[in-house]
Amino acid sequence: MQYVVLQVILKEKLWGTGSGNLTSLESTINAQAAKGYRLHTITTSSSGSKGLGGGDRIQATMVFESLT
Repeated sequence: MQYVVLQVILKEKLWGTGSGNLTSLESTINAQAAKGYRLHTITTSSSGSKGLGGGDRIQATMVFESLT
């Protein structure tokens, strides 16, 4: 089996909850699916804040498994 490991940094919204750029995560997953991989595992961790107005960062690490 072949695997691909990718990381995406998500920036939290300044106000409210949730990520301000979930489309980056979605695009990464869809791009790998188009190449014949499926998402095997995903983990997230906080990677700190960029200060006032910067929002917190969340690091998403994904392992994709080849379907072929």
